[in-house]
Amino acid sequence: MSNNNSKYPELQRRQFLKLIGSGAVVAGAGAFPGGAFAQSARKIKIGFVTPKTGPLAPFAEADNFVINQMRQLFADGLDIGGVKYPVEIIVKDSQSNPNRAAGVANDLIVKDKIDLMLVSSTPETTNPVSDQCELAKKPCISTVAPWQPWFFTRGGKIDKGFDWTYHFFWGLEDLIAVFTSMWNSVPTNKVAGGLWPNDGDGNAWGDAKMGFPPVLQKNGYTVVDPGRYQNLTSDYSAQIAKYKESKADILTGVPIPPDFTTFWSQAMQKGFKPKVATVGKALLFPSSVESLGANGDGLSCEVWWTPSHPFKSSLTNQNAGQLAGAYESVTKKQWTQPLGFAHALFEVAVDVLRRTKDLNSPAAIRDAIAATNLNTVVGPISWQGGPTKNVAKTPLVGGQWRKGGKFKYDLVIVENSIAKNIPVQDKLKLIGS
Repeated sequence: MSNNNSKYPELQRRQFLKLIGSGAVVAGAGAFPGGAFAQSARKIKIGFVTPKTGPLAPFAEADNFVINQMRQLFADGLDIGGVKYPVEIIVKDSQSNPNRAAGVANDLIVKDKIDLMLVSSTPETTNPVSDQCELAKKPCISTVAPWQPWFFTRGGKIDKGFDWTYHFFWGLEDLIAVFTSMWNSVPTNKVAGGLWPNDGDGNAWGDAKMGFPPVLQKNGYTVVDPGRYQNLTSDYSAQIAKYKESKADILTGVPIPPDFTTFWSQAMQKGFKPKVATVGKALLFPSSVESLGANGDGLSCEVWWTPSHPFKSSLTNQNAGQLAGAYESVTKKQWTQPLGFAHALFEVAVDVLRRTKDLNSPAAIRDAIAATNLNTVVGPISWQGGPTKNVAKTPLVGGQWRKGGKFKYDLVIVENSIAKNIPVQDKLKLIGS
């Protein structure tokens, strides 16, 4: 496998050795020569599925950096119980298509005969991959999708759960708490327009029983729901007209990035200018906000991970700021939220493999996943005491995009009511204020 040393100078061997000398990389990572380890001919295969292309591609923007980082770490094998095992990471692109995601997952399981599946980024990717693993009895760890659309859309029952698939992320209950806390901090008429697409996230977020509407209404908000729309819709005139008619001061929703760009441009043209726009998915990434030009200033979103989060990697000992700094130095791009979770997937994978009693037993790997209790760069991850046996929750805060210095926009943390250990950097401001 390629180490790509020339492309990733920060990760070259001499710098890792330097980090080891300073205690900045966890000892025993098994990535360096000279240790008294037996060598195993048995290769460990890890499958990794994300939407590297298509409309969900911003979620996978940090993948290449993380994969190359991991390949450097595994270059001389992974130490498990005093034996070094070669590690192969097989990456597949879902192309932002659920059917494609299921197909490549099946290939990884049947043709490549992977030992462990990792998958990230929206229910359109995590769900079909998880379903294939459940059917094939292959251990799977997923992330970057609220747990409800990952769990309930797949037919999960709270008292039973799943046998082979495990997920870590936050839930809609956390998202709603963060959003309403932000909105309650500024003066509005409490009329909120919902921009919810006809996909896994949109149907979960807009669900009349378990989504945003009942909770918002209970908290004194009026919800304007113009109904589901298809992804990649080109005309949002009907939605905008309903928001304007209802005098909505707040916009929320979970559109894919290109759809929000289209919607927001049309909203500005048609005179719909809410005081607050707190939107999931589309506003998570610097590139998406930059595509809005000056109209990106003041938009807000949920925040899963930033360089200021007070956590560090169990694999490299980098704190969140150091990981983000390494990414920016190597890629010459601004840090992006999925970076932390892509890295954490491999943190959990390595921890699981090291604790597995029999690497040749899928059930043993599955049992090691269930027993995880690990501090990662995105926070503590444990499948003990979650909302279901298959879900581990990670912290969530709220942020607002502001005109930046080094980069066009900076994401500023403005709300931390359910994650007090993550510091607030400012208060939410009304758009245009």
